This record gives sequence, C-alpha cells and structure tokens, in this order.
Amino acid sequence: MLPDLGPRGEGWVVLQVAVFAAFALGAVLGPPWPDAIAGWSFAVGILIAVAGGVLATAAILGLGHDLTAFPKPKESMQIRTSGVYGMVRHPIYGGLILVVIGGSLTNSPVALVPAMALALLFDGKRRVEERWLVEHDPDYSGYRHRVNKAFIPGVW
Repeated sequence: MLPDLGPRGEGWVVLQVAVFAAFALGAVLGPPWPDAIAGWSFAVGILIAVAGGVLATAAILGLGHDLTAFPKPKESMQIRTSGVYGMVRHPIYGGLILVVIGGSLTNSPVALVPAMALALLFDGKRRVEERWLVEHDPDYSGYRHRVNKAFIPGVW
C-alpha cells in the first residue's frame, strides 16, 4: 500500500510540483529534437498536448467546486460518473500526462524523462486517491469496475 503522504495527501502534490518543474526545465534547457524528426515531433506533440488540454479542461469543468489538488476528496464531494468521467476515472491526470508528453515532443527529448515520471507519480497518487474515494463513497468500487480506464479513454 502506498503512503498517504499527509492527512490530505499534501506530499503527493509537492512531488507533483517538483516533477512539473523538472519537466519545464527539461523542455526549456534540454537539447532540441534532431532536425530529421523535429517537424514531425512538433506536429504530433501539438496534437497530443491539445487533446490533453481538452480532456483536462472538460474534467475540471465537470468537477466544479469539488476540484482539489489533493488526493483526499472534499467531504461534500459527489462522485462524477458522466461526461469524461464516464470514460476514465482520472481525466485531469490523463490530460496533464498528455500535455507534458506533447510538450516534450515539441521541445526536447530530455523532457520525456520527467513526463514519464509524472505518469508514474499520477498512477501512485491515483491509487491513494481511489482508496480514499472508496472510504468516502462505497459506490466508487462499482464505478471503478464499470469504468476500467484510469487516465486516457480507450488506452490507459
């Protein structure tokens, strides 16, 4: 079992900020993609980043006042099961993963390392969050079985 890292999971948020900072540094300071693939990499990166931005934005709007950076849900939170939440359980995390992968493809291969670290971090944070979500609302277990993708519709 993964640690909570604080009463609301504050440590997960601190780690998340650190990985985002590493991504930004890698994207800005890392070497560019080789000329032979730079155009292709940029075009694909833009498409992936935009798709991620759309996914994350739809999820944020769907949560409304229940949005929190912490993995522990707010006491008043209602489980969302429609919209993007009918396709994946953690679309904000999935959207952000796509944004940083896209950003890596548009900027520097070095940025792929923290992008992959972010995916692993979000998977851990998701596991802690889902444990709390089941405690918060026992119906979450059924939702988790119905919606079997955690981050990216049809993929992961």
